[in-house]
Amino acid sequence: MLRFATIFAVAAVATPAIAETWDMPTPYGDSTFHTQNIRQFADDIKAATDGALEITVHSAGSLFPGGEIKNAVRSRQVPIGEFLMSSIVNENAAYGIDSLPFLATSYDDAATLWAAQKPIVTELMAEEDLMPLFSVPWPAQGLYTNGEITDVAGLNGLRMRAYNAALEEFATLAGSAPVQVEAADIPQAFATGQVQAMITSPSTGANSAAWDYVDTYSSIDAWLPKNVVVVNKRVFDALTPEVQQAVTDAATAAEARGIEMSKAETEAKVAEMQTNGMAIVAPPAALQDGLQEIGAQMLETWKSSASAPAVEILDAYQAN
Repeated sequence: MLRFATIFAVAAVATPAIAETWDMPTPYGDSTFHTQNIRQFADDIKAATDGALEITVHSAGSLFPGGEIKNAVRSRQVPIGEFLMSSIVNENAAYGIDSLPFLATSYDDAATLWAAQKPIVTELMAEEDLMPLFSVPWPAQGLYTNGEITDVAGLNGLRMRAYNAALEEFATLAGSAPVQVEAADIPQAFATGQVQAMITSPSTGANSAAWDYVDTYSSIDAWLPKNVVVVNKRVFDALTPEVQQAVTDAATAAEARGIEMSKAETEAKVAEMQTNGMAIVAPPAALQDGLQEIGAQMLETWKSSASAPAVEILDAYQAN
């Protein structure tokens, strides 16, 4: 009897722990650098944990649409997910400060803003059992039109694609009519006349073959919106300390790698649009000045109604 008990005990010790698999929804397709970065993030975790934690990435909104991913993680339908942070600005203005036009217009500015934003975003998300792991900015947003726009008046009356509340307000102040359109639906929206112009990154422009429906890209560098990867805090806390460390280490690497990918993406996608016949133009002073005036107006309006945490972020950012 003792012999059999000893054999059983040895077998139990030798049996490896059952691997845990997480489903991870993302809003963007496999050609998008954010998705490519996240797939590397998942590979890094699998390697670092010897397969104890594996993440299955469901791209292009195939598991949940982008607008539902945050709540899916909060409710533990999935343990982890990625979404555009400014898409939840209706919950707190702190989430959308990176999409205020002409507040942070370079990668250095975006890094400074995130340093001010992350501690407060972490506190806010903790109230919903969420924890941000890392954030990566899109390339600076440019203007896509048919024909060059030389001043703000040239935007008057155009139906402009919008993807968050800040862009809706911006389009309205520019005299355009904002229309909510998801990235995957951009080509159809232009083809049917639902939209006539858009402000978005070179990534989205090239990935949606913008040259099929517009002919001009103006590099207005309006803002650098961020995607954020969040994990359900309860699920994360249930991991062993070693696996938790592997996740946070992979997240740190993904953030640094993602920023470099975003920079490279800017150059590559602008070049791709030019190769496919689009005119790549620097905005005339009249246009840039007019757009910056709109941005300044939006900032003043924002400050008058923003939450205390959001104003704290702005103050910290502007102090640097």
